[in-house]
Amino acid sequence: MRRLAEITLGLCLLTTASASAQYRPIGFQTPSKNIFCQFFDLDGPATLRCDMMEINVRPRPPVPCEGDYGRAFEMTVKGLAERICRSDTLFDPSLPVLAYGEVWQRGGFTCRSEQAGLTCFNAMQHGFSLARAKQEVF
Repeated sequence: MRRLAEITLGLCLLTTASASAQYRPIGFQTPSKNIFCQFFDLDGPATLRCDMMEINVRPRPPVPCEGDYGRAFEMTVKGLAERICRSDTLFDPSLPVLAYGEVWQRGGFTCRSEQAGLTCFNAMQHGFSLARAKQEVF
C-alpha cells in the first residue's frame, strides 16, 4: 500500500512539473514592442488583456485603484471593454510579433496591428484602439 502511495505521489509531482514547464502564454506583441496582449480562457469567460508600456498622457485613476492605471485594457467575449487598474504586467518578449497589417483571432476576439496602433474587438463589437498618443474604448 505504501508503494502505491509513493507511485501516486510521484505521478502527481511529475504531472505538475510537466504542466508548469509547458505553459506558454497565448497572445502577441506589436512590432514597436509597446503593446503586449494575452488571451486567457481558464476559470471564467474568455478574456483578452492588452498592456501598453508607454502612453503619452496618463488618465486620472478611479478610486480605489490598486496598482497602475491607464496602460492596461481588458474585455471578455461578450462584455464591454475597459481600462483597468493592474499590479502586474503582460510584458513578455517571447510573445510572437503581430506584424503591421496582420490580424490575430482567438476565442471570439480579433485584433489588427497597424503602424498607427492596435485595434481589438470582441464578438459584440466592443473593444479598444491603442496607440501611445491616444487610447479609446468602444
